[in-house]
Amino acid sequence: MRFFHLSDLHIGKHLHYYNLAKDQEMILSQIVELAKEYRPDVIVIAGDVYDKTVPSGEAYQLFDAFLNQLAGIEPAIPVLMIAGNHDSADRLQYASSFLEKHQIYISVMPPQEQSEYLKKITLSDEYGEVDFYLLPFMKPGYVRHLFEEEGISDYETAFRLILERESLDGSRRQVLVAHQFFVNGGESPQTCDSEQLSIVVGGLDAIDIRVVDGFDYVALGHIHGAQKLGNGKVRYCGTPLKYSVSEEKHHKSVTMVTLKEKGIEPQIEEIPLVPLREVRRIKGSLAEVMAAATEENRHDYVSITLTDDKETFHQKEQLEEIYDHILEIVVDNARTRNLLEQMSGEEELQTPMEAFREFYQMMQQQTLSAEEEEIMQHIMEGIV
Repeated sequence: MRFFHLSDLHIGKHLHYYNLAKDQEMILSQIVELAKEYRPDVIVIAGDVYDKTVPSGEAYQLFDAFLNQLAGIEPAIPVLMIAGNHDSADRLQYASSFLEKHQIYISVMPPQEQSEYLKKITLSDEYGEVDFYLLPFMKPGYVRHLFEEEGISDYETAFRLILERESLDGSRRQVLVAHQFFVNGGESPQTCDSEQLSIVVGGLDAIDIRVVDGFDYVALGHIHGAQKLGNGKVRYCGTPLKYSVSEEKHHKSVTMVTLKEKGIEPQIEEIPLVPLREVRRIKGSLAEVMAAATEENRHDYVSITLTDDKETFHQKEQLEEIYDHILEIVVDNARTRNLLEQMSGEEELQTPMEAFREFYQMMQQQTLSAEEEEIMQHIMEGIV
């Protein structure tokens, strides 16, 4: 069984203030051409199809064109997809019954009733059947009502209990498609700026990979850099495009997975994708940055750091004459470093009461009265 593992298309996304529609259109067309070339048995999309819960009309059209191109491949290649944390369940599920007639299967919510279970798609190859379980992004609150006696309070428990309901048959080949933050013991996946806001502070959303030990492959979405966890059967495929400057060194690709008979480790191949424009950093003096421009790289999305000690006349305008997709211009010289050092000097750590006094003074232009002090002290003691 050979399949493409994709995720985090984030259709409709902007990079700083640049619309990425043309970039995404090109990369999705490449994926279609790769599907024609490699003929996978199935294509898996592990969540975050759209960048926003309310996608633009342009985003809808772009994804619709992608699905139409895939559906036009003969013989047909089934497409399995789940909702990610950026997706709207209702919007992604729209016309799902019609799409299933074209072998496009969508799962947008975990089971909501006791009689419901994960969407399972079973496909066959020369080694027999493979069960694909689709588990869209979920929070503990989405399924807590199904397990009232357990009192679910964390992501890992919720995820484990949902899987346990399935009575999985370990003698069969099984693939899980999920969109969550997984860790391997104390080791977390490498993250980047473009997904930081989607990760819960403190790691409260972390799920250990031991929960999915029984699967032959776990196709994950949510983290934007391609990487494996543990022995390699649990894998993030990453985004098809670079969605932040922190991804400058990423090599974006389509992850192609080949499953053979039960018990054989999956074979992984990363098929490179070539973007319309690269995302990269340039650092140096204004003269050095301008001299580094070539006809091949000056149309890239660039983050520029200038190191000149003296401010150059109309430097922004000069750079824009050469680079036509500037993301940001940062100045890093002796003056700015000295300023940052002054701003980041050690400050005494305030107590909650001291911080509130300062806040009250700033907002009310007067100090707390003795009575107000006593009331606030009582409130804070109750919180602690």
